[in-house]
Amino acid sequence: MRRIQVLSTPMLRRLWLTPLLLALACSTAGPPPTDVPTPTPAVLGPPVAARRPHQSELHGQTREDPYFWLRDRRDPAVLAHLKAENAWTEGVTGPLTAFRAKLAQEMLARIVEDDRGVPAPHGNYAYYSRTETGRAYPMHCRQPRGGGAEELLLDENQLGAEKSYFRVGDLAISPSDRLLAYSTDDRGDERYTLHFKELSSGRPLPEQIPGIYYTVAWSADERFLFYTVVDAAQRPYQVRRHQVGTATTSDVVVHEEKDERFNVSVELDRSGRWIVIHLESAITTEQRLIDAKKADGPALLVEARRDGVEYRIAPHGDRLYVLSNHQGPTFGLYEAPLKKPGRAQWKVVIPPHPEVTLNRLEAFADHLVIEERQAGLQQLRVRSLGKKPAEHRIALPEPSYELLPLANLEWKTQQFRFGYTSLITPLTVFDYDLNKRTRLEKKRLEVRGYDTSLYTTERITAQAADGTGIPISVVRKKDRPLDGTAPLFLHGYGAYGLPYDPAFDSNYLSLLDRGVTVAIAHVRGGGELGRPWKDAGKLEKKMNTFTDFIACAEHLIAQKYTAADRLGITGRSAGGLLIGAVLNLRPELFKVAVAGVPFVDVINSMLDASIPLTAIEWEEWGNPARPADFAWMIAYSPYDNVKAQAYPALYVHAGLNDTRVGYWEPAKWVAKLRATKTDQNPLILRINLDAGHGGASGRYGELEDVAFEYAFVLEQLGAR
Repeated sequence: MRRIQVLSTPMLRRLWLTPLLLALACSTAGPPPTDVPTPTPAVLGPPVAARRPHQSELHGQTREDPYFWLRDRRDPAVLAHLKAENAWTEGVTGPLTAFRAKLAQEMLARIVEDDRGVPAPHGNYAYYSRTETGRAYPMHCRQPRGGGAEELLLDENQLGAEKSYFRVGDLAISPSDRLLAYSTDDRGDERYTLHFKELSSGRPLPEQIPGIYYTVAWSADERFLFYTVVDAAQRPYQVRRHQVGTATTSDVVVHEEKDERFNVSVELDRSGRWIVIHLESAITTEQRLIDAKKADGPALLVEARRDGVEYRIAPHGDRLYVLSNHQGPTFGLYEAPLKKPGRAQWKVVIPPHPEVTLNRLEAFADHLVIEERQAGLQQLRVRSLGKKPAEHRIALPEPSYELLPLANLEWKTQQFRFGYTSLITPLTVFDYDLNKRTRLEKKRLEVRGYDTSLYTTERITAQAADGTGIPISVVRKKDRPLDGTAPLFLHGYGAYGLPYDPAFDSNYLSLLDRGVTVAIAHVRGGGELGRPWKDAGKLEKKMNTFTDFIACAEHLIAQKYTAADRLGITGRSAGGLLIGAVLNLRPELFKVAVAGVPFVDVINSMLDASIPLTAIEWEEWGNPARPADFAWMIAYSPYDNVKAQAYPALYVHAGLNDTRVGYWEPAKWVAKLRATKTDQNPLILRINLDAGHGGASGRYGELEDVAFEYAFVLEQLGAR
């Protein structure tokens, strides 16, 4: 998964109601300093990576890779080179030190540091997370439902003290509210350690389980906890069952997935009756159910996997609701008896529609809530489950927005909680009455000094070379004229069917208030316009992602939102691949680019199944061991297509402990660009030696990273 981690709905439920807090952008050293350190003296020149002979033969082609050695982190020369890159970056950007500090302080000033999420009821308690001034991480708490004293369940600040990196991966309260299971990572490599805590006494239990991945699930009687572990390639491949209070050596492997294309995950369904094991590749899924009251019993297979067929389930009493694409490219909703859940029993509830994609299903005692997409926009469809089922959509106020699943922990409820945001609307929590069809605003993220009336957002459409309309979301200050003089910062992703929806980011204000327009290109390969949109930008059609992005840039220039000498671009992970590809194709179209943890060495990485996650990715990118796949992949692979031409200013950042995109990919790419490009524009690489794919941990560390990026971009765009 080169993709940025996207939490599943059950994972978000276990995180309770933190989206309001996490949206604040969580170094453990406290807030950014107000005093400005002395800039690092510039060194004589950029690091020059040694060229060591390395050849490979594939499909009749000989490929030279003189920087292949950079992937061997055991070689002392590798770490020395990365440190030299960091020193060069600090030297080159030294004159921006004061500006970075100013940006970090203004971003921090917009945040209400002492804040609390909206409590989410579950059982005898209501759960929430909160933050305090000067503390980098959230604290997870609960209160009795009828009122009473706060109980601090987990203080991430205590756990992360003195650590250069720290993240909590998963939180799960046991069914009786007595025990807490949580996982922590202090390297950034996404290999977590599972811990247990007795909540009545606050006493940690002695057992710990290292090397787990995301997702855990309690049995109904709390004797067992189910969890997942990864193999040597960082693929979650086993579900294990741990008996609380016993040695981990006696843990039972409940399922081992031998097909290297498939991930496994596990969750307790909302009703608390079923432990659900999810098995999924990029295009195929399979689900199994374990009775949570008989957790050491066998698993029930819902429907055996068939290549290209996906389904997602929601148990409901003696029935099973299923979202599936088995009847075509888009998804329908089906119903089956739980005792015979196979596809032969699936009865159509909502038929597939070519213009509507059903993405997610939330089941409650009396209702289903279905997140779907039509015309590129998310919608929430509510279906009552009485004797006369009825449906309606939840009305939403703006033409372009993002909806977020929040903490809906209870099975028997008439309230559905969701988050709403747009490029000009801060994240807002709504409780929606599923019967009365009324919406109650519970909280809106407070942004100090923000006046929404000063900004405007719109959705425009560029035309791709094949005539396809490519949506673009835009936000800018109202007083900026559309005469081509405004700088613009264009974002993109376009992979895995993951949508890049237009969400509010208070950090954007540091750009907007300096006259920079912000835009998002909703290119093919993402999920904005449903499954067909994803399929039109993967495998042999992947080039569409890059040419769509170029079409969006050209349209913004033609419509005088900006000009080529004022246009910056950015993308992370698979979005970093996008940036690398378009820079090779049309470097003259951009003034500055940012590539975060970029997946740029496509051929080498996808040939090597020993490195994390490669085999899982073959259904997204292709397998270059096959001649046809190699032909389309070599056509865009950024590392393989670096040319002797002028490139715009470029800032690349990465993490040494990244298990999704190896640090050597950006390091090799930068080395090759330095040796090949014909311009004198800045090219800098910044490697976080203590982190992984997600960058710095803690909200202050994240703000410092954003400030570094924005300072570089604003300097290049002449918008300081």
